Amino acid sequence: MKMNTDMQVKPVQQPALWPEALRQALVKLDPRQLVRSPVMLVVELTAIVTTLLCFVPNPAVSLGLSVQIALWLWFTLLFANFAEALAEGRGKARADSLKAGSQGLSARRQKGEQFETVPASNLRSGDIVRVEAGEMIPGDGEVIEGVAAVNEAAITGESAPVIRESGGDRSAVTGNTQVVSDWLLVRITANPGESTLDRMIALVEGAKRKKTPNEQALDILLIGLTLIFLLVVATLQPFARYAGGELPLIYLAVLLVTLIPTTIGGLLSAIGIAGMDRLVRLNVIAKSGRAVEAAGDVHVLLLDKTGTITFGNRRCSALHKAPGVTEQELNEATLLASLGDDTAEGKSIVEFLRNAGTRVVTERNALESIAFSAETRLSGANWDGHRYRKGAVDALLTYLDMTREQLPAALKREVEKIAQSGGTPLLVAADDKLLGAIHLKDVVKPGIRERFAELRQMGIRTVMVTGDNPLTAAAIAAEAGVDDLIAEATPEKKLQRIRSEQAEGKLVAMCGDGANDAPALAQADVGLAMNDGTQAAREAANLVDLDSDPTKLLDVVQVGKELLVTRGALTTFSVANDVAKYFAILPALFAGIYPQLGVLNLMHLHSPQSAILSAIVFNALIIIALVPLALRGVRVKALDAAQLLRRNLLIYGVGGLLAPFTGIKLIDLLLVAAGLV
Repeated sequence: MKMNTDMQVKPVQQPALWPEALRQALVKLDPRQLVRSPVMLVVELTAIVTTLLCFVPNPAVSLGLSVQIALWLWFTLLFANFAEALAEGRGKARADSLKAGSQGLSARRQKGEQFETVPASNLRSGDIVRVEAGEMIPGDGEVIEGVAAVNEAAITGESAPVIRESGGDRSAVTGNTQVVSDWLLVRITANPGESTLDRMIALVEGAKRKKTPNEQALDILLIGLTLIFLLVVATLQPFARYAGGELPLIYLAVLLVTLIPTTIGGLLSAIGIAGMDRLVRLNVIAKSGRAVEAAGDVHVLLLDKTGTITFGNRRCSALHKAPGVTEQELNEATLLASLGDDTAEGKSIVEFLRNAGTRVVTERNALESIAFSAETRLSGANWDGHRYRKGAVDALLTYLDMTREQLPAALKREVEKIAQSGGTPLLVAADDKLLGAIHLKDVVKPGIRERFAELRQMGIRTVMVTGDNPLTAAAIAAEAGVDDLIAEATPEKKLQRIRSEQAEGKLVAMCGDGANDAPALAQADVGLAMNDGTQAAREAANLVDLDSDPTKLLDVVQVGKELLVTRGALTTFSVANDVAKYFAILPALFAGIYPQLGVLNLMHLHSPQSAILSAIVFNALIIIALVPLALRGVRVKALDAAQLLRRNLLIYGVGGLLAPFTGIKLIDLLLVAAGLV
């Protein structure tokens, strides 16, 4: 995917992002903002309490130790806020560019038989506007009259203009794009605040991103764990007093922070925002975070053949000469007949022949080009007193005043073979002489078979959807390596297949661009609509691809999986950390009160003071260490769900258990060596 230089989202490691992120980290200390993260709110309240305790003399705790504890608690909180602010900053540059590009736009709105100039912000759904060459389209809409080239670089980053016209599947236009030729009459389809541009801005501004159901469920889990550890810590003082001892209040406050899931609590927002940022970098607008997460759990992918699995235009793959015709004669005649053909098929023929070394001594502008005609179904050129033509089999035979029975037997067999394989045969003639046949075929995109193999390893089944006949569909499906296919697809067939898969408890993804895809897009758990498709398709889907690249669905699935796996991995690490810290700290803390617990002090920490300070330092540093992983995301390999679970439990579960024992012991040694405890 290409992106304009001025729209490029700044990389996270860029130092220019840090000052603003640090400023936002301080702003986010406002308890009203931290309410969105209950765990970090508890950390802030604890930091406030420990700061106040610094002013309360306590012979059991030195002032230096109290100050160090308070500072590390504030440091922990600031870095958790910094991670979230840094994630938001990754997309803010693009949001600002998009906002700037939409300011000051005006529109010529239809009023009766006249047009009046109004600010674009005054437009409402249903208004009709006229946009001419050089003007910006003031809002999302659908072309109801006219045909024009539109530059969508401001949204998609692609510099080449695209054609938009009324009717068909290429009638939708996006606000803040520019008409570069002709004119369009556009019916506005979005109210202010509801356009594609508004959705993109809201998506990249993390503060406006609503939490997904999975995030809300994880919040409930974290609150539950926090309450459990709160009860545990609250019971420790009575146990200590029962044994004739006393635990300083500041120790208990710090112990609470080290035991609750501060790691995932501090990084949860950053993970979600960074995941959505990766989606924005793909130029995909999500109407809800639920769709992105559903993409991570997809079991079945329905992919349109044309433009997704194949290039979308049939390409030349071979030439077959008629008896008595030389290869050079056929190649040169075919090249001359195609030089003036601006269709994708014509260009593919020229490319094929030039790659094969065919050359003719002429210039394109010296030819008298014969454009393709729907009436004759022929195209070609006149040059140097000769007539070169190519076209559909029956059309060219009619041009030569021949019948199929008069085709040479060898050439007839080749034509039939091409048709049976799902290709399209064209015949070539020079003057009144039949020279041979061209084999046009749907060319499967390079690497698509390997991508499907990766999805299969992840437990995702691919289904090719095409309007082709079963024979043609089967040939393409076998070459592409899909798991299943739907031939001669109709809206009813697509909808029926999606419902049958969902009835078996599977999540289904679907991509489409036409009005006939709308029912399937609405029914699918993940519906990806093309931005240049119909308004019906865009409204039915829960994801819109601004680049109109159907293969993007595969990347969306990858982002969804990375988001889910990252959150799961860091949650596993955080919970394992808490369990390990519980058993690492308590024996050292209670060794003076319950000497028998000394045997459990496996790390042989220097003292209760060093144990509690080492734990709070480790708690802060581990968040810093995991910020890059939260922003980048855990890379998802081609594994199924069970394998991914085992891998994460091994790496992040076992790692989460071992890290505190190693980290706290090293910090304890450093603190003692530095004389800080």
